[in-house]
Order: sequence, then structure tokens, then C-alpha cells
Amino acid sequence: MKKLLPTSTAGSLPKPSWLAQPEKLWSPWKLEGDQLVEGKQDALRVSLQEQAVAGIDIVSDGEQSRQHFVTTFIEHLEGVDFEKRETVKIRDRYDASVPTVVGPVSRKKPVFVEDAKFLRQQTDQPIKWALPGPMTMIDTLYDSHYKSREKLAWEFAKILNQEALELEAAGVDIIQFDEPAFNVFFDEVNEWGIATLERAIEGLKCETAVHICYGYGIQANTDWKKTLGSEWRQYEEAFPKLQKSNIDIISLECHNSHVPMDLLELIRGKKVMVGAIDVANHQIETPEEVADTLRKALQFVDADKLYPCTNCGMAPLPRAVARGKLNALAAGAAIVRNELLK
Repeated sequence: MKKLLPTSTAGSLPKPSWLAQPEKLWSPWKLEGDQLVEGKQDALRVSLQEQAVAGIDIVSDGEQSRQHFVTTFIEHLEGVDFEKRETVKIRDRYDASVPTVVGPVSRKKPVFVEDAKFLRQQTDQPIKWALPGPMTMIDTLYDSHYKSREKLAWEFAKILNQEALELEAAGVDIIQFDEPAFNVFFDEVNEWGIATLERAIEGLKCETAVHICYGYGIQANTDWKKTLGSEWRQYEEAFPKLQKSNIDIISLECHNSHVPMDLLELIRGKKVMVGAIDVANHQIETPEEVADTLRKALQFVDADKLYPCTNCGMAPLPRAVARGKLNALAAGAAIVRNELLK
């Protein structure tokens, strides 16, 4: 991006009520067959237009074609049985009924490539596409085949790389891997988590990003945050290795969090998507609040490497709230951009 402080979202935006139940993760589709295909495309157009009207610079599909940022990708893979379910603790935080890995995992055909091509046809702006990261994928499953988190992560990394290479060929400018698990499993992150992520980006010429947040604004996540104390230093565990990694951009949660901003010094030199919008409440930030978060980040991130963003996805929020937050993000970034250009 040549524009200073280009804005983007972390990923999901609310779905229209005619497509799925609003303000809910894993919301069932209200349409079927060809109508569902058309409905997803219409929702993508609406999502894209709302980003454009708000002034978002790097746009996405708003994850309108996905029920969930992890499981929708896994649904298209061989070796995972969605009928055979087990209860596991997701990110050591809450119990969920998840599908079971019953055999070798593989990708028989592209998952999101046609959706990405459709997005590319709708806009001339830079586009970003999000995929689940290997560690977050394995944390959303029960594995009765490999019986090794690391082995399964390497298999998923190979599959993600296949998908990423085809997304790049479809015209995607930034491929983002969502790894909220990086804020939980610190030993594994450094032993093999970042290595598997680098396997997933192998051979890519487009920009790559890793999104590490404290989760959607759902109760289980907000309850967990209350246990983290007055300083959230989880990023400190992964930053040193990420700074040396081949990942281009690191996407983080910063606004209304207890993350000490000086931790960003540990990734100096990387591009940073600074979360300046809180997705865990319905309060719409003022442009000045956004600007204040960005100014604090600029103490530790070079201006040409700072990308104003949201803390996480906004799927669970009311559409009007999400729209207001997008407007605030763009307006706050404009304030700081103007200050830098004076």
C-alpha cells in the first residue's frame, strides 16, 4: 500500500438478516442451493459497499461466505468426520462439540478460491482474504488419527499453502492467517507454531499476515479477559520469533485492551495492523479515540508500517454498530494521517 495508514478490518462483518441469524457465530444459513450461492454473493456486495462508503482502504469479503472462520474451511477437507463429534476445550477457555479427525487430512479441491475471484471482480482496491492458521485449526478438532497436535498442524500447513497459492493467483493482495491460539499455547507457538505458519506461506509472493487477538466479543472470551490481570503480556511470548519470521504483517488487538503498547517494540520492522476498534462492546468509538490508539502505537511502529484495523471480527455485532465502528476507524486514521503529513 502506498497510502499512509491504510485501514482494514480483521475479518468478519455482520451478515444480513436475510442470509443468516444476525449477531450470532455459527448462525445457520436461511437459504439453500442456488439461492444460498446468490445470497452469499449479494451479502458480499453489501459488505464491500459498506467498507467502501466508510473509507476502508484494504477490503475483504466480510467473511459473508463462511459460517465460521475455522470450521467452514475444515468442512471442505477429507479426513474429518463432522458427524462424529467430541467435546473439547477450545483454547483452554470453553467447551465445544467439535468434529473428529478420523484419517489423513487432505484438500481435494479449492475452498474459497471462487469466492475470492468474485470479490476481485467487484473492486479495484487491495483485497485481503483470511484463512485459519494451523494451530487454531487443530484446537478446533478432536484428533483420533494423528494423535499429535504438531503432526496435524504440519498437515494443515501444507493444505493451507495449497489454498493460499491459489488465492494469490485469484488476485488476493494480502493473505491473513488467523491464530488466536498463539495467545494461549506459548510453548507450542515457539516450538512449531510459527514454523508451521511459515510452511503455510511458502512460495507466496503476495503479502502475508498473522492475526493474533483475544477473541470475538463473546461471553467466554470476555470472561477470560477478566482473569488476565491489569497487563496482558501474552504477545511477549510469540513476538521475538515472529519478528524474525517471514510473515510480513502482524495483526493485533490494542484498543480497550490491557496490552502494554511498548510490546510492539519487539516486532519493530514488521508491518503491524493495530487494532483500534473494540469488537467486544456496542459502544462506537469516536474518531479521536481511534486516533489516540494509533498515536500510542506510532511510538513503536514506523508510520509507513502501521495499518489501522479492528481488534477482531465483528460478526456478532449489530450491523449499525459495525457500520459506525468502520466509520470511526477511517475517520480516526484520517486524523493521524493528516498530522503525519503536515
